[in-house]
Amino acid sequence: MISESNIKTLNKLIEHAKENNKINPTYYDLYDIKRGLRNNNGTGVLVGLTEVGSVHGYVIEDDKKIPREGKLFYRGIEINEIVNGFQEDKRYGFEETIYLLLFGKLPNKKELDDFNKLLGSMRNLPSGFNENFILKLPSKDVMNLLQRTILFLYSLDDNPDDISINNIVKQSLYLIARFPTIIAYGYQAKVYNYDNKSLFIHPAREDYSTAENILHMSRADSKFTRIEAEVLDLSLVMHAEHGGGNNSAFATHVVSSSGTDTYSAIATAVGSLKGPKHGGANIKVRNMIDNIKENVKNYSNKEELKKYLKQILNKEVFDKQGLIYGMGHAIYTISDPRAMLLKEKARELAIDKNAVKEFELYENIELLTKEIFLEQKNKLICANVDLYSGFVYSMLNIPQELYTPLFATARIASWCAHRIEQILSDKKIIRPAYKNVSSINKYVKLKDR
Repeated sequence: MISESNIKTLNKLIEHAKENNKINPTYYDLYDIKRGLRNNNGTGVLVGLTEVGSVHGYVIEDDKKIPREGKLFYRGIEINEIVNGFQEDKRYGFEETIYLLLFGKLPNKKELDDFNKLLGSMRNLPSGFNENFILKLPSKDVMNLLQRTILFLYSLDDNPDDISINNIVKQSLYLIARFPTIIAYGYQAKVYNYDNKSLFIHPAREDYSTAENILHMSRADSKFTRIEAEVLDLSLVMHAEHGGGNNSAFATHVVSSSGTDTYSAIATAVGSLKGPKHGGANIKVRNMIDNIKENVKNYSNKEELKKYLKQILNKEVFDKQGLIYGMGHAIYTISDPRAMLLKEKARELAIDKNAVKEFELYENIELLTKEIFLEQKNKLICANVDLYSGFVYSMLNIPQELYTPLFATARIASWCAHRIEQILSDKKIIRPAYKNVSSINKYVKLKDR
């Protein structure tokens, strides 16, 4: 316990922190600061090169954004082609996506089979690790536990600081393979210790895909259907990569440029993704949906729903932030290809789960929000992947505590790819400039203060 006098001291320090750490907002325009590394027209400041992935949602003409249909490329291949390829073969696609992102090429059948066997052999944690580092040290937040567990794995690596590509590839594959196991066990530790629920631990199966293992390890009976695994697999593919400029990928580039170890770099990326402005958007969507259901008597009625959506935008209801979560994106304007692909699979799952009415709620939110933005702001807006990913997870009975950890399980493939690219291609430490705008002060001796 902190004493009353120490509480007073702490409160005084907090006031000093508030008083002395606010930059005059006019200075940002005065010195032409690219806040958020964004140009005035909303585009990102160009700070690096990548071949891992790219995102396209507009073109710039006369310094203005001209909307275009959204496109997402993994190693130069459009995401729609990748998805159509594995879905036509009626197989899972996330492992192929990992291979493509990390190694820059599509594997042939033997290479993919061998790769799947390799990942399968790496999924389980070291002996005693779960008991000593996860179950005995639970966290209320699974992302926090994931970040901490990554750093614990550093201590069990015989050669953790070797940043040769040979070692980084091995470390990357172990982490990619183990993320589903860590988040499943981390969630079990959380609900057992904090929610007073039963604890069950299923070992990862070598013959299962990543999506199958997640469902197997997160369900008490380990049972799942083919369509459930296919939808989760597609969600993982959709979240696997989104260019080098997104916050967690850029964080990976920054820390990797310092020469730090793989575990520190990936733990940093997890910390970035944990932020609600980056990885938690689909949780916001679910909270918004729950609020709509509570306050719109007949949410199948488009007029009633549209009226409430306008109230959300006007900061009158829900969290009063004026945002319809799952709608809009920093790059995509007319469409988000990830949302379009996941929406169709979500429709298929909704039919299987007898949840078509709820699916139509999401679809109507998408259509009506587009109408509202055109009517009120003459602006194009599109659904982003978070609108439908939260719906998919809810139909799969995946708890909200695992939404962002699942995002991390998908995105680690990209983080590792960007890390390898940074170390091989750009040897300079990333060090942008910050202009000091404080006044010159004299040191005052303690007796004179």
